[in-house]
Amino acid sequence: MTTRRATLKVGLLGAGRIGRIHGQNVAAHRDADLVAVADAMPEAAAALAAATGTRVASAEAILSDPGIDAVLICAPTDTHADLIEAAVSGGKAVFCEKPVDLDAERIRRCLAVVERSGQPLMIGFNRRFDPSFAALEARLRAGEAGEIEIVTVISRDPSPPPVDYVARSGGLFRDMMIHDFDMARFLLAEEPIEVFALGSALVDPAIGAAGDVDTAAVLMKTASGRIAQISNSRRATYGYDQRIEVHGSRGMLRAGNIHETTVESATAAGFRADPVQNFFLARYAAAYRAELDAFIATCLGGTAPTPSGRDGLKAQILADAATASAKTGKPVAVSLTEDLT
Repeated sequence: MTTRRATLKVGLLGAGRIGRIHGQNVAAHRDADLVAVADAMPEAAAALAAATGTRVASAEAILSDPGIDAVLICAPTDTHADLIEAAVSGGKAVFCEKPVDLDAERIRRCLAVVERSGQPLMIGFNRRFDPSFAALEARLRAGEAGEIEIVTVISRDPSPPPVDYVARSGGLFRDMMIHDFDMARFLLAEEPIEVFALGSALVDPAIGAAGDVDTAAVLMKTASGRIAQISNSRRATYGYDQRIEVHGSRGMLRAGNIHETTVESATAAGFRADPVQNFFLARYAAAYRAELDAFIATCLGGTAPTPSGRDGLKAQILADAATASAKTGKPVAVSLTEDLT
């Protein structure tokens, strides 16, 4: 006798670039059904619904539909907290793209609603699920590098976003580096207590005129003295630069860039490799699939989601501290071990 597998009924809020990725992944998943798509742009919702064999619905209809078990929130940032609260209050599990909100106090209020509801909330820090980064973290936890001393995270985009996006993004530390704050915490396995940041507008003067930076470095220290260093740039002429390194008492673990192919040529002039992948959707395609696998498993298995809403809040607190440090030129103390809500 064959036992029928449970199937998670999923609604998608937001059919833009990242929404299309998540929507297609849900539609292809053996344990989930994409039952409805909503977007403020009707043509975007219609196109994704047609591509995935589902229907278009309003956000309100998805949130109130008792037949939908979970929602994926891929809508604009300023809608995230409200949509999370509406979804969990309606008895739905939630996956939300980062950040929950650009204001830490608003995140705290949102998480209080989530905790009262008892529904799971997972935040889209997809880099934890990159196969190479996840393997490095597993080997780090197994003690291969010994006691952690320095974590280095490098993240550089091929080119800057439009200036109108920069102006509403919350700034590089909250918009771009927030992924790296989460990755540093993921690897350190100990919370930072101090943040020091430097930032400059070296790529595009218009970004500086908009009040932001496009080139930044952050140092963080934990209570035991472990150090994390993060380097960000909005310009990398050689492609999408994504690397991590952890140095410890027994050695070092490192995960490098993903190239377009693994082919190398060797001549008298030296070795030459193909360029690194140039776009985050291609670079992290496997991570997005693994991330969705984890969310669906959480919903069907009743386990606690990771990364959680508290992970989202902690990354936001670090981003806020870095923003303040870059403006004042002074280190900022943080506390991530207290009851944050």
